[in-house]
Amino acid sequence: MVTSRSDFADFSYFLAIAKHRSFRVAGLELGVSASALSHALKGLEGRLGVRLLNRTNRSVTLTAAGEELRDAITQPFSAIGQAVENLNRYRDAPTGRIRLNVVVDAATLLLSHVLPEFTDRYPDIDLDIVATDRMVDIVGGGFDAGIRHGGTVPEDMVAQRISSDLCWVIAGSPNRSR
Repeated sequence: MVTSRSDFADFSYFLAIAKHRSFRVAGLELGVSASALSHALKGLEGRLGVRLLNRTNRSVTLTAAGEELRDAITQPFSAIGQAVENLNRYRDAPTGRIRLNVVVDAATLLLSHVLPEFTDRYPDIDLDIVATDRMVDIVGGGFDAGIRHGGTVPEDMVAQRISSDLCWVIAGSPNRSR
């Protein structure tokens, strides 16, 4: 059987019903009516071709197939729930890894001044900075962002100016000009 997206919702409904042995209590936990749960469970049983619950007006019990399914999917569903819960740390404060590809001049002239404050302010961000004068495909290279000289930014990239124009001069000793 190929599992569809609706099957996953129905499996979570089944687990709540199995946990509480009650459509009404499971419905309160899930924010779904007991009638909707009953309808969803009948559909799941129909797709699986096996009865999962024995129901009467006063009780809900698991069949042998229901017990086997509950035992098989409880841990994976708990792991999914925990994984989603773990994502909260990404909402609370900036965290994770940022990969930057920058030209050497930018690393020296721009980043060296702002990195100490950035790392103090965002200690849970791991910066991976690659400084090179070689043109690298930022997206293809797995980078999150890049710093380039103004005229070298590909047209399909979103660009934001981060400094005023830089003036470069060539200087030499007076004796060299002869």
